[in-house]
Amino acid sequence: MEQETEAVPRKRKEADSALATELGRPPWDLEDKQPKAKKARLSTILFPETCEVTHRQLCELLKYAVLGKSTVPKPSWCQLLHPNHLSSVVIFILKGMSQLHFYKFYLEFRFLRKTFKHKFSLPPPTSDFLFDIIGLQKKKSTRGFPRTIEGPLMSAVLKSSTNLQNDPIIQKYGCEKVGLTRCLLTKEEMKTFHFPLEGSPNCENFILTKCDGSITDSSPLFGLDCEMCLTSKGRELTHISLVAEGGHCIMDELVKPDFKILNYLTSFSGITKKILNPVTTKLKDVQKLLRKLLPPDAVLVGHSLDSDLRVLQIAELNLEALASHEELKAASQEPGNKGGPTECPNMSVLECLDSVGQKLLFLTRDIDELSSSRNCQTIRCSSNKEVLEQARVEVPLFPFNIVQFSFKPFSPILAEEMKKRMKTKWTEMSTVYAGPFIKNCNIEAVKKMFNSLGPVESITLVLETYMPHFCIQYEVLEAAQLAIETMNGILVEDSYIRVHRPVTEFTLECDILVHELEQDSENQGIIYVAGLGETFKEHLLDQSSLFPGLEAVILPKDVKSRKQKNYCFLKFKTRDNAQVALEIFKGKDWKLKGRHALTPRHLQAWLKDIHPEPATPSGLQIVPPLLEKHVFQTLKENHAKIVAWRCNQRIERLYHSLSPGTLCLILLPGTKNTFGSHPGLGLMKIKEEENDTPGLGV
Repeated sequence: MEQETEAVPRKRKEADSALATELGRPPWDLEDKQPKAKKARLSTILFPETCEVTHRQLCELLKYAVLGKSTVPKPSWCQLLHPNHLSSVVIFILKGMSQLHFYKFYLEFRFLRKTFKHKFSLPPPTSDFLFDIIGLQKKKSTRGFPRTIEGPLMSAVLKSSTNLQNDPIIQKYGCEKVGLTRCLLTKEEMKTFHFPLEGSPNCENFILTKCDGSITDSSPLFGLDCEMCLTSKGRELTHISLVAEGGHCIMDELVKPDFKILNYLTSFSGITKKILNPVTTKLKDVQKLLRKLLPPDAVLVGHSLDSDLRVLQIAELNLEALASHEELKAASQEPGNKGGPTECPNMSVLECLDSVGQKLLFLTRDIDELSSSRNCQTIRCSSNKEVLEQARVEVPLFPFNIVQFSFKPFSPILAEEMKKRMKTKWTEMSTVYAGPFIKNCNIEAVKKMFNSLGPVESITLVLETYMPHFCIQYEVLEAAQLAIETMNGILVEDSYIRVHRPVTEFTLECDILVHELEQDSENQGIIYVAGLGETFKEHLLDQSSLFPGLEAVILPKDVKSRKQKNYCFLKFKTRDNAQVALEIFKGKDWKLKGRHALTPRHLQAWLKDIHPEPATPSGLQIVPPLLEKHVFQTLKENHAKIVAWRCNQRIERLYHSLSPGTLCLILLPGTKNTFGSHPGLGLMKIKEEENDTPGLGV
């Protein structure tokens, strides 16, 4: 089935006559008329008919998010408006999961389906999935030392077998002893590694120190270390230590956060609720004490010093600090690299980040096969739970993040069985039984009546009943649901008929699933309309003023005849706009039938690729395959349904911790092996966007 998607043209708005007198209004009245601040927006106006996005196209979007309009072309399949207003990019990869997982356990993925409005299919993954979308390469040999962090507190250290000549510190400073001033970070390096500086983003309320003295090789050195917790505001300070040269501790304070604590991060900090309960010291007290203790020419040294200064809300600390090994390694760039973007459309996302001096954070359980990269900080975790804990701490510190959870994929046999049963489930949900009719009923009239509700696959006369009944199988779920809602209980030729689905294990919770599909964020603002005539499109465009907020018309066509089918989907800006239009279409002037949409477009395309299974007659017992019956006999902790529910919960917690303006992508890559392949699924959203597609067709 082909579809024709047409964006509805908009008339240019005429100037409001009231604006002519605007200059005569007092200035305090004009404040409300100031233009709103620009925000990044997503639009899927360019989505392909199949809603399938290739890995290369996904890479296009990510590069555009990093570089904006500077050097790379716009994505060919979607629109990212105002990319420079993105605060960060976060990609969640659910390794081992596919589109089959999402719709098999659709009810378990409650947060994902209700939050992420834009969904698209992905082709089955290659063996280099991370390279295809980001540029992370697989390790070609066992030589060399990958830049990884083992565990939550262990920073990367050089193995004893590492060649010292390749050490980034040796490369930058040489083997001779150097003075303190030679080891200081420059202002440019501090910008590169996101140290808080006066005038930097999100540093507006930071205090300035009096450390503005001249630095010499004999300037005092101080070691700084901070522990933090996670609050409703983000990361907040819970403990600070300041150590002078010689190992003398001059400051060791517990700090009570200002906001409600959500996670004490005890496994990293050792801080517990019991420890903090009696504490009265606040951040402002620590800031005052630091300003007194640190002399004008103080130099700080520490691990993750940029993070510590941000949680202390201190900027302009001499604009200098000793660099850690990790920072030096990333800073050892080619002489000609000034940090500006390089004009090369074939760059990977990783190279784009490097060209603007940004680092990628990669959190995962599986990194043994990945090679190192100077601007990719990889943290290896022992479990998905640890990935979650690390992500909540580390993700706010990086502009570009990949958080990869790993799951055991379905076995090939089980996956094929599940796919067939998914198709059977959808077929039975799209099938209705109608009757009883009188014995000499007009069969052609019955067919016409049910055809008016949508595309019919087949209409079969049921011979097992005393009075005539019909089995009607529709192409789309919306038509079957419309038949139940509008035809059940009506009088047809002196007989009140019942219209209902077959009762099998696949349809037992059909009402719940239909309700949740209607509430899916992708279906908000989309309606299904049936009973169309040949001139519907022209009539609709002529009367477009009756339908405010109309953004696009999706007109399916028959593959063979190329003729327009008797139904369509209409996309509106809001659900309220869609409801108003629905009432008009069902009114006496249009005399059409319709309801809110149920089936996302990418799902329709995926279901059609699965070989159809015949609808099962009512009363026939369905016995699940022995393998699946065994696997799903009990809901153990590692049961796929429990895993899906837990995955949904983890992503929800992480999503709520992201800053506004974050481009968030969820990727279920799909699976591929010698027995077959299963396509993946992508979901995307910019957090806290008021309207994903303002004035644009989808």
